[in-house]
Amino acid sequence: MQLLNTLYVTTADTYLRLDNDTLRVDVEQETRLRVPLHHLSAVVCFGHTGLSAPLMHRLAEGCIALVLLDDNGRFKARLEGAVSGNVLLRQAQFGRLADPAFTLDMARACVAGKIKNTRQVLQRGAREAKAEEEAKVLTRLADDLAASLRALTETTSLDVLRGIEGEAARQYFSGLNLLVRSESRAVFQMDGRTRRPPRDRFNAMLSFLYSMWMNDCRSALEAAGLDPQAGFLHALRPGRAALALDLMEEFRPWADRLALTLINRGQLTADDFVLREGGGVLLEPDARKAVVVAYQERKRDEINHPLLAQSVPLGLVPLVQARLMARAVRDDGAPYVPFVAK
Repeated sequence: MQLLNTLYVTTADTYLRLDNDTLRVDVEQETRLRVPLHHLSAVVCFGHTGLSAPLMHRLAEGCIALVLLDDNGRFKARLEGAVSGNVLLRQAQFGRLADPAFTLDMARACVAGKIKNTRQVLQRGAREAKAEEEAKVLTRLADDLAASLRALTETTSLDVLRGIEGEAARQYFSGLNLLVRSESRAVFQMDGRTRRPPRDRFNAMLSFLYSMWMNDCRSALEAAGLDPQAGFLHALRPGRAALALDLMEEFRPWADRLALTLINRGQLTADDFVLREGGGVLLEPDARKAVVVAYQERKRDEINHPLLAQSVPLGLVPLVQARLMARAVRDDGAPYVPFVAK
């Protein structure tokens, strides 16, 4: 199934090898898991993971993506076989990059999707807040994001658009602490968004979840035949999957919501994190496993897709949105519509 065909390897010092046409997972020279390769579309490895050369060749031959991330979930490398995307679609995509009006419209749609979804997170928090003063703060922040949405329609340049997005993100993150249950706030307090490395436990969770959403968005774009490197909102840069970052913007709030759920239900505690010298914070190996399991379970949730007017598993939504991006690239009369949950 599309939702269950990614193998996430989070245990330190794991070794992956090819065993007939099966991926074998060894930990301390003991076989822990065997997965038939025909069940997989991607293998994502966190931290120090060993791989045999025959396995890497077989993955590439079977067009099974191999993604290497560091302990924080930061992208390191990706191995994939021959690209089978539509060359005419990619040619149209590169042509669109030279069209300032299309680039701005696409970037505006990505930012609008992100702000609408983050606003829903704050509005839900305001409804569920136990303290009236906190509800007022969250409502005010949600109103500020509504003003940012209105300002998007007047933007005439990418720089201005990115400025609006940055300010909206700052306002949003300033309210996330109020969505954490009061008894957990001291442990999971965050002072804005930090990364590379994350400086607190909340940011460590967000970085880890964002990395998984990023991988799924990149895979979805490749499946649709688009080049994940050639984006519209994020500046083009060697090694940066700019279009995957564009697509991921509307899904970041889903990562935030899952992080809040794990905290507020007590599924993760202070002991699940490592504080490193220099101020960086990492998830413990067992905690990474718990987050991966929760992420995979969340992807099974049925979500009403407003454009399709039907229920779709959340894990399939990036594939739907990637195809909508491809349609927008091909067809002048079909602007990109970001995914906004009802």
